[in-house]
Formats: sequence, C-alpha cells, structure tokens
Amino acid sequence: MKIAIMGKIHPDGLDVFNKNNIENYEINNFDETDLAVKLSDVDGIVIRTASLNSKVLSKCKNLKIVSRHGVGYDNVDSNYLSNNRIALAITGTSNAVSVAEHVMTMFLYLTKKINLSNNLVKSGNFKKKSELPNFFELYQKNVLIIGFGRIGQELAKRCLGFDMNVHVYDPFVSHELIVGKGCSHINKKEGLEIADYISIHMPLNDETKNFISFKEFDLTKKNLILVNTARGGIINEEALLDALKKNKINSAGLDVFENEPPIENHPFFKEDNILLTPHNAALTLECRKRMSVEACSNVLNFLTDSVDLNKKNIINLNFLN
Repeated sequence: MKIAIMGKIHPDGLDVFNKNNIENYEINNFDETDLAVKLSDVDGIVIRTASLNSKVLSKCKNLKIVSRHGVGYDNVDSNYLSNNRIALAITGTSNAVSVAEHVMTMFLYLTKKINLSNNLVKSGNFKKKSELPNFFELYQKNVLIIGFGRIGQELAKRCLGFDMNVHVYDPFVSHELIVGKGCSHINKKEGLEIADYISIHMPLNDETKNFISFKEFDLTKKNLILVNTARGGIINEEALLDALKKNKINSAGLDVFENEPPIENHPFFKEDNILLTPHNAALTLECRKRMSVEACSNVLNFLTDSVDLNKKNIINLNFLN
C-alpha cells in the first residue's frame, strides 16, 4: 500500500499510516507533469487545497481513494472519480465546531464593532466613547442559516445559546429535523426578508453559484450582517460590493472568495464594513488535528475494508452498490 499526501498535514494523521506500516510521502510540488509521475502508482491520496484534475488522475493506475482534508471537494474532479470507481472521502465530522465558532466570532465582531472601541482606548481617547457608533445585541435577533448539515447545526446551537431566533433554509433537510433542533423551517424569500444575520453553509455547484446576488439584496434588511465561511461564488462578489457601498446591508464577513487568494487590491479591501479572513475558519489547532487523523483514517479504513469506515464520509459510495 502506498499513500501520497498532497500538502502538509498535522503529524497526528501521518501516525495513522506509520503505526500500520503503510508507506506514505508528502508532495508539495503540484505541477501536473510532476504529479503524473509521483502519483502513478499510489493506492490513495490525501489532499488539502491543491487541484487534482482528470489529466493527472488518468495517470493514477492504482488509485482507489482520494481523501479530502476538509469537507469541500471542488478542487477534485469528482466526476472522473465516480466514472472510474475511485472513492472520494471528506472529513465530515472534524470541522463543524471550529467553523461555527468562526461564524459567531464574525457576528460578534461586526455587531459590537470591537475594533473601534479597541482603537479608541489605544489612541488615548477613552473619554470619547460616546462618539462611537451604535452597537447592538444578538439577543432576540433573527438569524437565517442557509444549509443545515453538521456545521449549520453546530452554529444553530450557539445562536440558540444567545437567545436568537434561528431560521433554517435547506430543501434537503426534513422539517422534523429542523424543528427538533429548536429552529424554524423557512423558505428563501421569507428568510432573506426577516434576517438580521445570515450564515452560508452549502457546497458550491451549478445550483448554488450566485445564490445571493443583486435581486436577493433587494429583499434584505439594511441592518443585515452576512457571513460566508462555505465557498466563494455562492455570494456574488459584485452584488455584495454594491450592497456594502450603497448601505443596502450593515456589513459582511467573508472567509472565502471567488478566487483564492483574492486579487491584489481587491475592491473589498477598501471597504470598512467588511471583515475578511484567509479561508482559515477550520484551521484551529484542534480542528487541524482532527481533519488530519480523519482524512488518513478514511484512506486506511477504505483500503483495508475496516468496519471503522465512516460511510457518511464517502461522497460517491453509490458506485459500490
């Protein structure tokens, strides 16, 4: 058995292979020609953010599984994998807590305008606190969670802890499950109209691209705080910039961008009412350890037909049926 790790992962994951005497090695040169050679005889691949297209995958004659270090898999040609009976796994149980906490951090930062208070004190203007703009409570505010998988559900628990009114839009999750989590089921239009906060938790695909764009911002409240920690492209960046500039919404927090890294001098960089982070919502130390172990365990358990295999982590398991 031979495993390639594309990108650096926490050593706890490598221990999964090393303790089982499985050959593994790290690849940090992602040139297609180099990858075609280095991946030609591997049985499994653990991959972080590098791209893995059909041109490279077609050279992987022994490949049986690709395991993503994370939950998104738009950097891997999933159609090729399915068509060639190669499993695709994600770390579905690892990152929900860290991402949910990141969303709450953005909610609180943008609501309380903490940076302005911090700057005031450090600049020696403590007594000018009455000149600060209004800031608010999360208490009894309406939050719309779009996408109610593991991350959305973890976020809901935290919002309920702040006594927020939690509304969920997810056509693929049952009304009973949503209500059972203490939330209300709502349609997209009504959710956009009543939301004081919105958080996005869905994959990027043809149906979700530009899910929030110009017409959606015509529905939202002016006090809306919008956060996206899922994938860039779900919110149309041009429409968001327009909404921020024209004060159609209060502010936004983005951990993801249509192009990563964003272009130099991106228009967002000039706006005061947007908070930006470098796609690191899931990169707490605890989460990096969990993702590393889970990504490697997915490979090990799949290749050894282990009863420990978490089938919910296998995206294209249907080809085995």
